[in-house]
Amino acid sequence: MFENLKKIAIQKLMERMAGNALNSAATGEAAEEGAGAVMETIKNKLAGGQMSQVTELFSGGNLESNEIFQSAKQKLTQVLESKGMSTEEAKAEAESTTPDLINGLKEKFASNDAADAEFDLSNITKLIPGNAGDLLNTAKNLFG
Repeated sequence: MFENLKKIAIQKLMERMAGNALNSAATGEAAEEGAGAVMETIKNKLAGGQMSQVTELFSGGNLESNEIFQSAKQKLTQVLESKGMSTEEAKAEAESTTPDLINGLKEKFASNDAADAEFDLSNITKLIPGNAGDLLNTAKNLFG
């Protein structure tokens, strides 16, 4: 599932960043690195037992107060700067792009389409070591 989420994240970032100050190769690299950083952040939160932040991120909570969202913006800013954008441009790009990225991923988890069936938080919890039963029940309650 994480690989599919990463592919979606790359696609969303590429769409959103198409007209930025970087050339297309650097934009592609930034999208791939940025998507990878977001997926790593999510995995780390899950491994650290912070499922509530993940469920909040994908259930319509306030993005601005979510640590994963803030981390995604920061990491995307760093990636864009490393590809040659000025700090100001990178911050502005990350500020406008990250919400679209997260909302694109969120749509997959909210979808009732059979093609999106794998995007279920119960599948994410299987990647958490140990007993995730309580976390799974919390996630099910959030999504009905």
